[in-house]
Amino acid sequence: MKFSACWLRQWLPVDVPVERMCEQLTNAGLEVDGVEAVAPPFSGVVVAEVYAVRRHPNADKLTVCEVDGGGESVAVVCGAPNVRAGMTTALATVGARLPGGAVRAAKLRGVTSRGMLCSAAELGLGTDHDGILELDGALFERTPRPPEPGADLRHALHLDDVCVNVDLTPNRGDCLSIRGLARELALLNDVAAAPPKWQKAPCASDAAFPVRVDNPAACPRYLGRVIEDVDLSKPTPLWMRERLRRAGLRAIDPAVDVTNYVLLELGQPMHAFDRDQLRDGIVVRDAAAGDTLTLLDGRELRFDADAPPLLITDGGGPVALAGVMGGTRSGVTPETRNLFLECAFFSPPAVAAAARRYGLHTDAAHRYERGVDFALPFNAIERATQLLLDIVGGRAGPVRGPTSETHLPRRGKVRLRKARLDALVGEELPAKRVRRILERLELAPSAKGERAARVWTVAPPSHRFDLAIEEDLVEEVLRVHGYNAVASRLPPASLPLGRVAAEQLAQERLADLLVALGYSEAVTYSFVAADKMAALAPGATPLRVRNPVSTDHAVMRTNLLPGLLDALGNNLARQARRVRLFEIGQCFPGEPANAAANGKAPSGERAAPPAQRVLCGGVLFGAREEHSWAQDSAAADFFDAKGDVERLLALGGRDVVFEPTADPVLHPGQAAAVRLGGDSVGRVGRLHPRLEAELALPAGVFVFELLLRGALALRPRRHGVVSRQPAVRRDLALVLPRDVPAARLEAVARGALGEVLTRFELFDLYTGEGVANDEKSVAVGLTLQHPSRTLAATDIDGLLRGVLDAYAKELGARLR
Repeated sequence: MKFSACWLRQWLPVDVPVERMCEQLTNAGLEVDGVEAVAPPFSGVVVAEVYAVRRHPNADKLTVCEVDGGGESVAVVCGAPNVRAGMTTALATVGARLPGGAVRAAKLRGVTSRGMLCSAAELGLGTDHDGILELDGALFERTPRPPEPGADLRHALHLDDVCVNVDLTPNRGDCLSIRGLARELALLNDVAAAPPKWQKAPCASDAAFPVRVDNPAACPRYLGRVIEDVDLSKPTPLWMRERLRRAGLRAIDPAVDVTNYVLLELGQPMHAFDRDQLRDGIVVRDAAAGDTLTLLDGRELRFDADAPPLLITDGGGPVALAGVMGGTRSGVTPETRNLFLECAFFSPPAVAAAARRYGLHTDAAHRYERGVDFALPFNAIERATQLLLDIVGGRAGPVRGPTSETHLPRRGKVRLRKARLDALVGEELPAKRVRRILERLELAPSAKGERAARVWTVAPPSHRFDLAIEEDLVEEVLRVHGYNAVASRLPPASLPLGRVAAEQLAQERLADLLVALGYSEAVTYSFVAADKMAALAPGATPLRVRNPVSTDHAVMRTNLLPGLLDALGNNLARQARRVRLFEIGQCFPGEPANAAANGKAPSGERAAPPAQRVLCGGVLFGAREEHSWAQDSAAADFFDAKGDVERLLALGGRDVVFEPTADPVLHPGQAAAVRLGGDSVGRVGRLHPRLEAELALPAGVFVFELLLRGALALRPRRHGVVSRQPAVRRDLALVLPRDVPAARLEAVARGALGEVLTRFELFDLYTGEGVANDEKSVAVGLTLQHPSRTLAATDIDGLLRGVLDAYAKELGARLR
């Protein structure tokens, strides 16, 4: 939530500096994301009154204005269409410094202009540059008239104020308003909040509009009021427009601005209908098949009987999606003369389901789905009525509407035991201090027992939906008392040493090696977008999240590629040119075969947890080596990725085999399956060009994935003696079919030579002139050594004949 510090201070009896305010909110669990100035730096701008306007003698679209800026009058040439005699505006005097530059005296079409009348855009106070800033009327809610000419504009408009962004957790919907934040800061400073006083609007009309609620469980309270004879052509006063702007909202018209203002001030969403466009009466009901609604943003919704949302309807059909957004048919316009003001309490699940189903994240839905004070609508509708009558006039009718006490949230009693509190905090808190905190939290505590046996019973107020169990109260007491006020002590605990099976490597060794190879560890979400998961795991059926926070987190990942490729894209967007990332994390292969494993266990049975597996994945892109005078800038290729996988698997000493594979995620000619002992443990290759284009990634992205259990497997220990006999090497140049992999060459040689072959090397590959198109020429080096005797020339010749015969028989190879 974004708010003005100046506005918030009007609710507090103490002047809390901004730095202290931000520190207190953050320490209390309401993290401050940032602080920004409400206006850019400028100087030399004063409040001025225009007391004469005449046409420019040499220009049709310019006027010459006589302006009183607090001293002698000056002539200013102005082209704004809204300038008029008697208005109060902003004058940048000669020498003033604006965001766009300095102001100097200038001659415009033969007339000297000594200053400039400024628009909101020229001062950095908005985007409106069609006319100069109008300061007519009160600058602030309780100021009867604008300041005198000559007053510094920054001081007059409180432009040295700051906007504070607070990142609230979902359980603290009560702080999504100036009222809630003031209540929190008053609590933290041990004072009482001082909300502004307003008068209850008198009922000057008997006009009412009937309301019926057909689904009280989703709408336990619905209040409405008719306001007649309003004039929406009147402008919203500057003080309200400024407060809305500083909270990140744009002023639209008085009816919308007032409801937005009450939303920010009190935290109560409201909606204003054009009363003359409503027919018969308001009915709050579930959507029926065939219902349609065109929203204020132009989207058209069609409803069916499948999980119908809650609608606000009249005799002509739907007029609003309850708690989310209104419709165009009943929307207010400058010609609206009669308003119907809605103020209701909608249940959080009903609004959350509708907002997520239709992808509508509005300010109203944001608050309703977190819980709005169900006792607030009475005060909020009175506050909005008073503001509307002050701005656009009119006559207010009575507040009418049904309330279902049965369906309003029930605030049960909660116990807090002193012994339990002290045990969780780690030290004894004074009972008087605890009681004072509970009272300031508006919990009305009653106590029984003495000292450690003391028990407080509290009743959570209507604005706190998150206080339900004893641990909630412990958290509240501790955060108000102050986490820093609790002494730091090391907890007594026995820490047993970790154990790793003898046949397994420690996972840390794998991560350390990847870091040594130049990779950085990434930690990404297990929840991913369904379309991205479908593209990177075609044919899999991932587990769906029942209540995803967004469409980007709708399913559980079946592999690590979505997160790694997103991280790659983010790095490339920040001008990284060489990226190496790895992740070791849980993945979920897909929907279980039985219903119980999918969370649909029969009544009384515990649902089986979803299947899981741990993968080690990596992505590499860019140059093979870091930029250096000693290295070329060649890009990484398939063999770099394959080499990194070989280094990882070499930790366990296992013999790894790479086989070509037709993986739809990988490039058809640059993809390999990784096998250990005949078992598939992963894959490596270049990302398919189609996926590179779909994911907006550059060409040449290489990835690998390994089953962690296979990657950590150690070869059983083998003990032997080092032969003292001399070794001999023989090189063979062979011609063989192109589709024979290198692994087969080594396997056949070892099968033919047995323990005599101590080293096998493939050191040359040739295709081209002199070799058939379906063949290739390779050169291999065989190091021969007998464990107990010296190999004679006849022995060596016999061994070579044996391996050549095996090559010819099994691979169709011949000497070149």
